[in-house]
Amino acid sequence: MPVTPELRAKILRYYHAEKWPTGTIARQLKVHHGTVERVLRQAGLPRIGTVRASNIDAYLPFVLETLKKFPDLRASRLYAMVTVRGYQGGPDHFRHLIAQHRPRPLPEAYLRLVTLIGEQAQIDWGHFGHLQIGKAKRPLMAFVAVLSWSRRIFLRFSLDARMESFLRGHVQAFQSWGGVPRILLYDNLKSAVLERQGDAIRFSPALLDFAAHYHFEPRPVAVARGNEKGRVERAIRYIRDNFFAARTFTDLDDLNAQADAWINGTASDRACPQDKTMTVAQAFAQEVPRLLQLPANPYPVEERVVVKVGKTPYVRFDLNDYSVPHTHVRKTLTVLADTKTVRILDAQTVVAIHARSYDKAQQIEIESHIKDLVERKAAAHAQRGMNRLQQAVPASVELLTQAAAKGEHLGAITAALLRLLDRYGADQVQTAVLNALQRKVPHPNAVRLALEAQRQAQQAPAPVVVQLSENVRLRDAVIHPHPLKNYDQLNNTDSQPETSRGNNDGSQK
Repeated sequence: MPVTPELRAKILRYYHAEKWPTGTIARQLKVHHGTVERVLRQAGLPRIGTVRASNIDAYLPFVLETLKKFPDLRASRLYAMVTVRGYQGGPDHFRHLIAQHRPRPLPEAYLRLVTLIGEQAQIDWGHFGHLQIGKAKRPLMAFVAVLSWSRRIFLRFSLDARMESFLRGHVQAFQSWGGVPRILLYDNLKSAVLERQGDAIRFSPALLDFAAHYHFEPRPVAVARGNEKGRVERAIRYIRDNFFAARTFTDLDDLNAQADAWINGTASDRACPQDKTMTVAQAFAQEVPRLLQLPANPYPVEERVVVKVGKTPYVRFDLNDYSVPHTHVRKTLTVLADTKTVRILDAQTVVAIHARSYDKAQQIEIESHIKDLVERKAAAHAQRGMNRLQQAVPASVELLTQAAAKGEHLGAITAALLRLLDRYGADQVQTAVLNALQRKVPHPNAVRLALEAQRQAQQAPAPVVVQLSENVRLRDAVIHPHPLKNYDQLNNTDSQPETSRGNNDGSQK
């Protein structure tokens, strides 16, 4: 239980003035005897009375020597070691005694880190929950950069912590500051350090290339040494408490606009921890001239993804499908994306530009892409119909030629003739088309009238529409009927009387 000043005063008074033993004090004050002993021990005064001998006394030198060599050794392991040496006590009591004798580590003292003006900035990510955008649940990440001398904060929220967003935050911070610090200090996050074994560090190649472009030195802090980048850690806590708590916003752009206003207002008007006589804004004004100059061209920080187009004219990028021209199906393309735009390239040629969507399972289309595909499919369907009609009804070529000369719609004429072909058959339609051409009327109605005249002359029943195969290849196949006279000859052969062979004696039956 917590020891209040009043309880401590009572324990010391009863023990020294009234000479009460620890057990009596514990019973009367309704506290544990260990609490009484702790108060007396902390007071540094000698205990009254004799101290009872303990089972551990004979083993205490061995225990202390072992703990001196291995201060983190568990009490359970120590108990096993003294048990084989003859200790008879229980494990719980032994653990309680060891807690009193275990050496306490000395608290580590830290030097106050002092940086030169314009020398260093500290970088880190902060996680601020999630945003629901349509069907997609996106993490809300904050890129935070702090100039170590003036404590000027740069804050930019994004919907991921990818390498491109990490580098984009750097570019925006440098542009906001108007310069680049000579050293950027990082935690051992994957965006900066790919692998580390002691002092051997393997940096991300993308970060090294970025650092070479802006001429700064990337420097990771030591492992488990958060104090070395305490400025950005405190900045993130300051952002959570002073800016983000209970804040409402409509979208990511609105949140970043509010963050910029807060940085230039409240965050810049606070006193500078480096020098309380001026504000962060005043300190930042002194630090800007000491920063490295920005290069003439900013570093490109677009996301680059190689994608494969399937049989439909879409590419998949970041949970959504973006349309491409139908001429690029079954090709490998490149997607270049920033926070607002998705560009799709075939080698160096831009084939599509879309507004980026952070939703999920959406089809983002350019109207011309789909319209061109529909028109191509319609033209292909018409061409396939003409090929079938030409093969089944050769005279249809002349009929379509004359109809085109008159400005008729060839697609409608082809469709009408195909329907007649399915209903009456190739031979009858061929005869009807020749009749229509003889009458100089190149139109499906003339063919239809000729077919009806043929049917009535033959006194045949009205034709029935045949349900053809759904398979396009089978449906468009033309079947040419064979002449039946061959079958008539077989029947005539079967109907002749059978003559038997002669007998050995020359007689016939």
